[in-house]
Amino acid sequence: PTADSTRLFLHAKAQDTILSLAADAGPVEDLELDDVMKTGYRDIRSVESGGPEPGVGCAGRGVITSINFLEEDGA
Repeated sequence: PTADSTRLFLHAKAQDTILSLAADAGPVEDLELDDVMKTGYRDIRSVESGGPEPGVGCAGRGVITSINFLEEDGA
């Protein structure tokens, strides 16, 4: 799974990833920080970057895209 790191903080199923939200909304630049960041246990804020299916692409690209998005939006 590419989006299960934050489940325990959020007391929920896996949250939507930056890459999956960008795939639905268009370019990642069209997303807002509130769209991707969720607050859970003890006010811990979390984001899931996501990535391709195993064996399909480069997971590092998803991480780089997500970090760039967060830096540009002041996270």
